[in-house]
Amino acid sequence: MPILEFRNIYLHFGGIMALNGVTFDVREGEIFSIIGPNGAGKTSILNCISGLYHPDRGQILFNGKEISTLSPYRRAQLGLARSFQNIELFRGMTVIDNLMLGRHLHMRTNLLTGGLWFGKARGEEISHREVVEEIIDFLEIQDIRKKVVGTLAYGLQKRVELGRALALDPKILLLDEPMAGMNVEETEDMARFILDINEERDVTVILIEHDMGVVMDLSDRICALDFGERISLGKPDEIQEDPKVVAAYLGEEDSF
Repeated sequence: MPILEFRNIYLHFGGIMALNGVTFDVREGEIFSIIGPNGAGKTSILNCISGLYHPDRGQILFNGKEISTLSPYRRAQLGLARSFQNIELFRGMTVIDNLMLGRHLHMRTNLLTGGLWFGKARGEEISHREVVEEIIDFLEIQDIRKKVVGTLAYGLQKRVELGRALALDPKILLLDEPMAGMNVEETEDMARFILDINEERDVTVILIEHDMGVVMDLSDRICALDFGERISLGKPDEIQEDPKVVAAYLGEEDSF
């Protein structure tokens, strides 16, 4: 059984059809990429999966359970975490505090015990802090752990946002253009982290990315969209050879 099933999803905004009967499944443990030009519906798919949008028709199943009507926080509790195309961090807070927010859904103490910080609340805080410190080491951001996020370079902020998503202990990680705006070195680092998350942490990844070199190198399978419709689905070499994809997204065949 696939870990995620996206079944015949329709989504429109007024007279604009954002998704027109899109269907695919994501297998557990794979890196599944979604490609297409601006406006093709890529981010709309992630928004439907995470709960920011509710489709007009169709079903979204996570581990066989219908989640189409669930709120975003309930989906996060089930194991869906995401990053955003435009960085959505708390810029006035430190790196550690931003990552600790990713542990919020796992905290069980109430307002009173949390405010007094004793007993169970203190032990829980320490255990969650240990998880966050491990993520900081994993993403190699030890030197900036106490810095205010708004003072950091763009590439580091992207890494912190990835860390906050990891702090949720996700089963599926939704990444919306995690390499956008990065230089070559930052892109290589982010690609390495995504591979390590997938292989070492056993997290399924759904990736949106415009860098076709990164997509072809990282992906197990790729879904190609055009004007809200799926035009191709397959392994990277199959996508590269699909005439519809070559014409719509990848240019001439000899560009690879």
